[in-house]
Amino acid sequence: MDTVPILLVVIVLPLFIIFHYITKWKSLKSLTGEDEKILAELWDSAERIEGRITNIERILDTENPEWRTR
Repeated sequence: MDTVPILLVVIVLPLFIIFHYITKWKSLKSLTGEDEKILAELWDSAERIEGRITNIERILDTENPEWRTR
């Protein structure tokens, strides 16, 4: 009868703790639908900003070609 609590503490409890934290870790790694939507919106915003910066640089190059050296 004394071996049952020892087996629980030595074998079952550590396995439970390990699997519990593995499950928690895997759930943190996965993206939710909302996370993916936010990332897609950020990507679109970054692409629009990049296009705007390119246009501004092109305009500045034509109006004042030496603007980059200042």
